[in-house]
Amino acid sequence: MAAAQAGSRQRRSATRLAAIQALYALEVSGGSVEPVLADVAQRRWASADQAEPAAADPEFLHLLVEGVLDRQDEFDAAIDGALAHGWTMMRLEILLRAILRAGTFELAAQPQTPVKVVINEYVEIAHAFFAGREPSLVNAVLDRLAARLREMPADVGDAGDRLLSRGSNPDDRGTGGGTGGGG
Repeated sequence: MAAAQAGSRQRRSATRLAAIQALYALEVSGGSVEPVLADVAQRRWASADQAEPAAADPEFLHLLVEGVLDRQDEFDAAIDGALAHGWTMMRLEILLRAILRAGTFELAAQPQTPVKVVINEYVEIAHAFFAGREPSLVNAVLDRLAARLREMPADVGDAGDRLLSRGSNPDDRGTGGGTGGGG
């Protein structure tokens, strides 16, 4: 049973990494979703702490990528509101934007996944690509968003949209804590 749970966690981690690759490829190429998803779904993915690469879960991969794309403007506004003063999403590197968008999607739309798991997964992905302050930025932004997104009951419907749009108000921004960005 423990081995099955570990395999499931590895597969979900691999899927998150594949989703980041897909979101990156889509933003760079401006291509169609289905061919990009088909390409990343056929590969095997491993994080730094995995001995063996795992195949992405196609259903979870579609959920992550389509979920981000469907609500990207909303998520970008929420992330802008969680960034340190003077920073915007468009100032961040494409890969960092993909990581933050996917993490925001999971915080907003996957309440069954614990906040700590979401944040840790995306911080680990950031560590796989960045050696500087970017993983700390991912941690800080997702932590701020988690405080906003997870304080509401799961069944409030449109209140989630109002909560996210509130995050885009500069008056709702924190002091920044020195995590302005990594680009």
